[in-house]
Amino acid sequence: MNNLVTPPQRRARMQLQDGRILAWSEWGDVDGVPVLFCPGAGMSGWLGFGAQDLPDLGLKLLAIDRPGLGLSDAHPHKTLSSWVDDTRELIQCHNLDNVLAVGFSQGAPFAFALAGESLVKAIAIVSGQDELIHPHIKPLLHPDVAGMIAAVQQDPVEFEQQFSQMATPEGLWRLIIGMSGECDRRLYDSETFGKAYQQALQEGFSQGAQGYVRDLVNTFSSWPVKLENITVPVDLWYGGADTSTVHSPDFGATLASRLPNASHTVDPEAGGSILWTRSRDILTKLKSYINKLP
Repeated sequence: MNNLVTPPQRRARMQLQDGRILAWSEWGDVDGVPVLFCPGAGMSGWLGFGAQDLPDLGLKLLAIDRPGLGLSDAHPHKTLSSWVDDTRELIQCHNLDNVLAVGFSQGAPFAFALAGESLVKAIAIVSGQDELIHPHIKPLLHPDVAGMIAAVQQDPVEFEQQFSQMATPEGLWRLIIGMSGECDRRLYDSETFGKAYQQALQEGFSQGAQGYVRDLVNTFSSWPVKLENITVPVDLWYGGADTSTVHSPDFGATLASRLPNASHTVDPEAGGSILWTRSRDILTKLKSYINKLP
C-alpha cells in the first residue's frame, strides 16, 4: 500500500491576469494527456494518485492548489465560478488539449464546475461530495452536516469568520480518520500514506484556514452549475464501505439520476480511498473518452 502515493515529480506555478499565483503539482509524462485533479477538503495538490499508471496510459496529472490553499494565492471572493475562470487561464496559457478532470471528495463540485463550462472532455467523480442542499439529499444527511449547512445558509459570513478561527489541519485529519471505516483507516494509518495525506493538509492550511473554509461555504451552498445540463461523460466512483458523512449519502445514486451522461460504479469492497485503491481503473476509463474522439 505504500506505493500508492509518491511525491510530485514537478511543481509549477503561473501568474494569473489579476496578478495572483496559481500553483499545482505534476506527475506523469510532460507531453501526456492532461488530467486536472481537484483534491479533497483543505488539501494542497501534493497528494496525487495513480503515479505508477500515468506513463502507461499516456497521462499527465496536474493537482491544482485551489486559491488560498497550498502555494496558490487567495482569491478575495472565491466561488466555483471564479475557480472556473482561473482554470480556464491555466488551460489557455499552457495550450492544453483534450483536458480531463478528476474530483475527489470536496473536489467534486469543482470538477463539476469545469464540466459545466465544457472546459474538459470528461470527468471522474470519486468519493465525491454531493450537492448537499438538493431536496433528495438533505433528508439523508448526518445531523452534524445538516447543522453546518443550516449555519452557512443562515449567515455565510458569520460561519466563515467563526469556522476559520477553529479549523486546523490536525483537526481535519482527526475528523477524516474518525469518519473513515476500517478499510480506509488501514490505508490512512499506514506510515507512508498517512504522512503524505497529512503533508497535503499542512500545505493546504499554510496560509491559514480561510481557503478551506471558503471552499466549505461554496460547496455547502447552491452550486452555480446545473448538473442536468452537463453533457460531457461523468464517471461516478464510490466505495460501498465508505462511511464518510460528507461524501454522497446515497453513493452517487441521485447524482447519476441528474446527469445526462453518467457511468455509476459502486465497489462494495472499497471505501472512500477508492481513488488510490482503484486508480488505474479510474484513469483507464477516463482516458477511454479521449480515445473515442474523432
